[in-house]
Amino acid sequence: MTQENFYDLGDHDAVQRHIKIERDKAKKLRKSSWWETQLQKGLCHICQQSVGADNLTMDHLVPLARGGKSTRGNVVLACQSCNKNKQLDTPVETILNRIRSNNNR
Repeated sequence: MTQENFYDLGDHDAVQRHIKIERDKAKKLRKSSWWETQLQKGLCHICQQSVGADNLTMDHLVPLARGGKSTRGNVVLACQSCNKNKQLDTPVETILNRIRSNNNR
């Protein structure tokens, strides 16, 4: 049996407006000295690998599509692979998915 992820994102238009507003905030945050300092560490928050600043992306711990905000407390650096694999999962869901996949081996 395969488990499907289901996300009730609510009113589509409202979600899209929220995402647009938060993406604009994220663009400003990327220009901040705080973000530059984070980038210089070169470390992926998810896999803890040192991948260098050029290979890191901004990841929202609580995804924008699930009501997350573009704030310092909700954004971390993630390598492109981890960010892509995480999709709309929260950190807890990511950990649970890893445990499930390890148990199914």
